[in-house]
Parts: sequence; structure tokens; C-alpha cells
Amino acid sequence: MLQEESDLSLIIAQIVQKLKGSNLYSQLERQAWASLQRPEIKLESLKEDIKEFFKISGWEKKLQNAVYSELSVFPLPSHPAAPPEHLKEPLVYMRKAQGSWEKRILKSLNSMCTELSIPLARKRPVGEQKELLNKWNEMGTDEPDLSLFRPVYAPKDFLEVLINLRNPNYENGDSLSFRTHLGLIQVPLKVKDIPELKECFVELGLNIGQLGIDDSTQVPPELFENEHVRIGQKVLAEQDSAAAQQYIRQGSPTALRAELWALILNISSQPEDVLYYEQLKTNVIQHDLLVDSLIYKDVKLTASNDDYYFVFEDYLYQKLPQLPQCSAATTLDQSAAIHIEVLLCFSRDTSVLSHFAYNSASPPKSYIRGKLGLEEYAVFYPPNGVIPFHGFSMYVAPLCFLYHEPSKLYQIFREMYVRFFFRLHSISSHPSGIVSLCLLFETLLQTYLPQLFYHLREIGAQPLRISFKWMVRAFSGYLATDQLLLLWDRILGYNSLEILAVLAAAVFAFRAVNLMEVTSLAAAEAVLADLSTLKKT
Repeated sequence: MLQEESDLSLIIAQIVQKLKGSNLYSQLERQAWASLQRPEIKLESLKEDIKEFFKISGWEKKLQNAVYSELSVFPLPSHPAAPPEHLKEPLVYMRKAQGSWEKRILKSLNSMCTELSIPLARKRPVGEQKELLNKWNEMGTDEPDLSLFRPVYAPKDFLEVLINLRNPNYENGDSLSFRTHLGLIQVPLKVKDIPELKECFVELGLNIGQLGIDDSTQVPPELFENEHVRIGQKVLAEQDSAAAQQYIRQGSPTALRAELWALILNISSQPEDVLYYEQLKTNVIQHDLLVDSLIYKDVKLTASNDDYYFVFEDYLYQKLPQLPQCSAATTLDQSAAIHIEVLLCFSRDTSVLSHFAYNSASPPKSYIRGKLGLEEYAVFYPPNGVIPFHGFSMYVAPLCFLYHEPSKLYQIFREMYVRFFFRLHSISSHPSGIVSLCLLFETLLQTYLPQLFYHLREIGAQPLRISFKWMVRAFSGYLATDQLLLLWDRILGYNSLEILAVLAAAVFAFRAVNLMEVTSLAAAEAVLADLSTLKKT
């Protein structure tokens, strides 16, 4: 009991310290001073009167949302004497594996620099800055020659690292069961079983209404959808992040989704946020980074070639009716320009570095030429500490359907990344980390579809080799857009990525009859190549 109270006190102190450096704290301070001029504020009851003023004026709700937002990303409880690296990742062998993986990534990046004789970063000449500024909205069409650039790594490279991951203190022969040995992931992590998943995702039970099913044409809309929309509007009116998170577990109405996600992520788009985004754009214009070319190429190879991305044309005309009608290719160029803009700004955003306090990864460092190894001459590279990989741009693509204003789109993406997406490409023991997701997926299949799992394993089609790319991209580019957004509703609603593993296993269960007939990995991949006909809910 005393330990719990101590842990709670520590959490409160850390959140208070973090909020003291926020813009909200400055606003609350100004409002408190301004309230002293109000006649209802009495000196003898000053504290209670100011608290009542905050409650009536809505500032209490904003503070509650800010605290709730901090709690959503707060590291899992640990011993108060635990060193900082334990907050990043408690298991030593996981930390070592992540460190080795980071060295491989940096080696690949540095090799590209050497081969192409291109610096990691350079300041653009004034003329080039002006040219880029003039062509800012044409970035989707006027990208540099990318033929010599290659992705630093792809999901399949990362999977091989996870397959070879081992706990050196664990005796495989003594303790691991035969069933566990069937899978590719050979680390002893605790993952949920079906009863635990049912308890965790109770709102997804068959007896509870779900948007995407109960509002379909076979069921009269008034039985569920109308009531669900009414409740959603009330949640938005209350501006309560916790209520929005609970509400969205049953799916969000399309018209309310953008506002609900922003409320859950505590994104309000203040003038200072827009100004900050403009400063990031200025940094892009002033400096050219090697990772810029990786971003250009990734958008070109993934998002721009994604069939679902063309839906953005309809979205643009719906949101911006003043745009002249143009070809699908032209509209795709416009969407690609916004997409690239957001990713380029993200690479310059040093505020992203703060998430490394609870990320098992560490931001890469670069040194001024001739000063290698001297820490006083070290800088993080890229400035946000995140090196993009093949498919990274697909974390942004679905958000383009919801937000047409670049700075708002950017804020949503950044918050989604530091809460969720970073866990999909770093090695950790966290329940929402990619290692745990892989193990959860394999455990579900091995336990509840043993014949299918054994059959696929025997023909050399280990299920994880097929599903890994779905999970590492949070299914972006694999599900139809409306279904993907319903899936991401649940990620936000449960503040967890475990639903990705559950869905991946469900896809195999849905196609089990066909998969039992295949005789090769290629045939299994063909059966699962098109997920667009699946309904997530």
C-alpha cells in the first residue's frame, strides 16, 4: 500500500514537472492572474474561488485532458531506484539487441553517404532555398533523382533480427514447450490469452454494438448508428479526452472522427502550434538532409502507389470545393506534396526526441567532420532521432483522409508516432512492442488454429513471415481506408497496439479453409494478398 502511494506521488510529481514547461501552464497562470480582478474572487477563499473559476470557464477540463494525455504515454511502473535505462527497456538482452540493430542501421546509412559522396546534411545555397520555396507545393512531382538511393532497411530485414533474438539466461531445452518452438519468435515474454483478451477488449464483444457492422444496410440505422452519433456529439461538446477514448472503442462516425482523435490526443491547434510548424518548414528550406531523399523515395514507392491513396482526390474536393477539378494524377501530386511536407518537417522536429525517454531505441548521433567521438561536437541525426525505413510514410497516409490543414495533420501524426508507431520498429518487451505483437500473433494461431499453423510451418510458410508487414505498418496500405480507420479507432480507444496481432490472427482464421489447401509460401501469400474485402469490425 505504501509502495503504491509512493509510486503515485512520483508519477504526479513527474507529470506536474512536465506540465510546468508547457504552454498550457502559462495560459493557466495568465487566467489565474486575470481572475483576481473578478468580483466573485475573495481573498479569504482565494484557492477555492480560482478552482471554481477554472471549472466554470473550461480550463479545468483542459488541464484534465493534458494530465490524461501524459498518463497515456507514461512508462510502465518500475522500482523507484531503477536506473534511466530501465525506463527505456527493463531487459538487458533487449537493450543490447536494439543497440546492435541501431549500429546496423547507421552502418547502412553511412555506407550510402560514402557510395554516393553525399553528406548527411548541408546548408542550401540562397538560390536553392528560393527555388524550393517557389516549388513547395510541387514536391510530389519535382523530387530529385532517386535512382541511386535505397531504403536503409525494410520490414523483412527487421523480422530476421527478431527471429534471432534470444534470452541468454533462458534454457531452451529445459523450459520451452514444444508448442512454443513452432513459432519464429523464441523469447519468453508474457502475452495475453483469449480470456485475457476478452477481458481487455470487452467493448468488442458480440453483444455490444459496433460501428461498421450494426450500421450496415441489413440493420436499420436507427437501431445503433443514430444513437451512437448522438452520443459522439455529446462527447465532443463535453471536450473530455477520457470519455472520447471510451466512446471510440465501438468505432467513430466518419463525420466526428477527426475531432475525436484530436480530442483523445489532446491536439488543439493553437496559433503557436501553427507558428512552430512554419519554423519546421523554414528548417527544411534552409537545410538539405540525406534522409529527405529517403522520404521522397518511400512516398514514391509506397503511398503514391497505394490504390487506397487515390481516394484522397474525393477527399480534397469534399473538403476544399474551391479547388478546380483536375485529373487524378494532379490530385495525387497535391496529396503527395502534403504527405512529403509533413514527413520532412517531422525529421527536423527536436521535440520528438523526448519520446526516447520511454523508447528502447536511442537517437543516432553524428559528429562534426574531424571531431569523431568527441561528445561536445555531437548532434542527433536526423534532428528528431528517427531514421525512416521502407514503408514509414504509410503511417501518415491514412491521416490525410481526416485532416486537410498541414499543421493539424502534422500534430496528429507526431502524437500518433510518439504514442504508438515507434513501438512497431524498435526492439522491446513492452506489451505493445513489435516483439510482443509477433509472439501474441503466433501464440493465438498455435493455440486456437494448431492444424493450420502446423500445415503452414511444414510447407515453409511460417505465418509470421506473411503477417509481419501488416503489423509493422499497422495495416496501413493493406486494409481498405474505411476499415483501417475503424482499426485505428480501437488503437486509440484502448491505448494499445495488441489489436493488430489479434486482427492478423483473425485474418488467417477467416482464410483458413483456403490456406489449408496451399503447398507453398508463394501460394499462401497469394491467398492473403488482398485484404480489402475484409471488414475489420
